[in-house]
Amino acid sequence: MKKVLTIAGSDCSGGAGIQADIKTITVHNMYAMSAITALTAQNTTGVYGVADTEPAFLAQQLDAVFTDIVPDAVKIGMVSNGDIIRIIAEKLQEYKAKNIVVDPVMISTSGSRLLSEEALDALTGRLLPIGTIITPNIPETQVLCGFSVHTKDDMRRAAETIAKRLDSAILVKGGHLEGAAADLLYTDGTAYWFEEARVDNPNTHGTGCTLSSAIACNLAAGRSLSESVKSAKEYVTCALRDGLDLGKGSGPLNHMCKAGQ
Repeated sequence: MKKVLTIAGSDCSGGAGIQADIKTITVHNMYAMSAITALTAQNTTGVYGVADTEPAFLAQQLDAVFTDIVPDAVKIGMVSNGDIIRIIAEKLQEYKAKNIVVDPVMISTSGSRLLSEEALDALTGRLLPIGTIITPNIPETQVLCGFSVHTKDDMRRAAETIAKRLDSAILVKGGHLEGAAADLLYTDGTAYWFEEARVDNPNTHGTGCTLSSAIACNLAAGRSLSESVKSAKEYVTCALRDGLDLGKGSGPLNHMCKAGQ
């Protein structure tokens, strides 16, 4: 059985973060492990509190995993401060982790910056460069590339700009743009477009977590980057089309959907 480690924050309402990751990994018939970076009090209507994990304790979690059940892939989600980011980077390099998927959670749904400048510097300088693939949405892409992204041409130019600084594949998620849901994978100088008809479903809580976890599962299974992204996107689209409607706000996906595996 393939093993996948998620390093992320906990969502007590179960739609995003560690909980979404574990569901996604399990549905892909893989063994899920977790190292928790923060506890959050949140639900479909918003985030009401965050308690960061002590960096030393996060290091202990990572030591416990890597010295016993070695992951075939690693997904990284919410990282709240520079010390935590540096610990993750150090441990992944120490244990020579492979198939690292980094979902750079930097901008909230409302557009608020979630990371301080110091933490952003640690993210871009220490963590992103060791990622196999990085999966920013449009607002996060704009932070990383330094200019506005409004079109598919902008997405490609942004991916090229980011790739020049990082030795990683870039998946620019186009969900914030109008029209079809188009994502761009840029790797080794080649662009791959993945398009699906936009699903008319306001319940999108945890889509980024779910997509990045599904990509990690596909990489663990030995698929190529392009195959991994294609399969993961099909899975998320299926989970959206299911139309699960829970909570008073933007609800979660149906992670039990079987498409794209």
